[in-house]
Amino acid sequence: MQALLNAIAAMDLSTDAHRVFHGRGGLHPGCEQWALDAFPPVMLLTSFQPVSDDELAAVRAALSERWAQIAPDQPLNWVFQCRAEGHIETRLMSGAVPDPHVVTENGSRFRVHVLKGQNHGLFLDMAEGREWVRTFVRNYGADQPRLKVLNLFAYTCAFSVVALQAGAKQVVNVDMSHGAMAIGQQNHPINGITTGATFLMHDIFKTWGKITRSGPYGLVIVDPPSYQKGSFIATKDYAKLMRRLPELLAPGGYALLCLNAPELGLDFLQDQMKELAPELRFVERVANPAAFADVSPERSLKVLAYQMPSLPDSVGSAA
Repeated sequence: MQALLNAIAAMDLSTDAHRVFHGRGGLHPGCEQWALDAFPPVMLLTSFQPVSDDELAAVRAALSERWAQIAPDQPLNWVFQCRAEGHIETRLMSGAVPDPHVVTENGSRFRVHVLKGQNHGLFLDMAEGREWVRTFVRNYGADQPRLKVLNLFAYTCAFSVVALQAGAKQVVNVDMSHGAMAIGQQNHPINGITTGATFLMHDIFKTWGKITRSGPYGLVIVDPPSYQKGSFIATKDYAKLMRRLPELLAPGGYALLCLNAPELGLDFLQDQMKELAPELRFVERVANPAAFADVSPERSLKVLAYQMPSLPDSVGSAA
């Protein structure tokens, strides 16, 4: 675990949520089980294998030593979570966790919950995806109607927050999790957003009528779980979404397709898009945050942008 301890010894004090150490990327042999995240003012250590008391003691010593150097007047708050089968636990190791716990990312604020569940309210590996959305909305043509966005599998609506902050006219958020959407509804007012967001707490595959009536959209964001029994299984269900994209998008509109499944490479998305939505043109793969570097780009988070063709000799509209 020396690479983890080295990362702790070199870490800086940051006000934004971010990943400090990413063992799962495979770039640190022997440390694949470890991840360390900063959800200021809390550090979160995650292990995907059982952990000994000696290993936790070593991390405690490293964190305590570094914290005394970078934040001598602040308490060290850290949480340990083990996700190994048969050893699942979440434990407050020292200090306290704010309630409510609100973190920042590039000027946006989000509620998180590091003491319960395995999804903490903000996926840190999607930070560049959120910045792509922010930039896209800001740069949307001044001569076009303001952008309308569809946010599928919205979770806690982080994409919605950044899109509305950047000037989107409307964001339609769809997710079947009432708990996640409740947090998403809170994330808007804590960013000063009081209008423009719609929340549909339904199964996406049973809500196409409502979704379609609110379109067409200048941007459709698709960020599903890779495997969630009873909700979405990528190998079976992603194709259903791809087929819908041409009818959901305005001329010239963009789709942002996301997939976090190490066993499925780029060709899983690209080959199906060529077959099921051939009208859409592949534009780019959005880079992942540097902290999430992976020994294999095929295994890491995949965020792909596609564009619908514009109408001939006219300006596409997202109104």
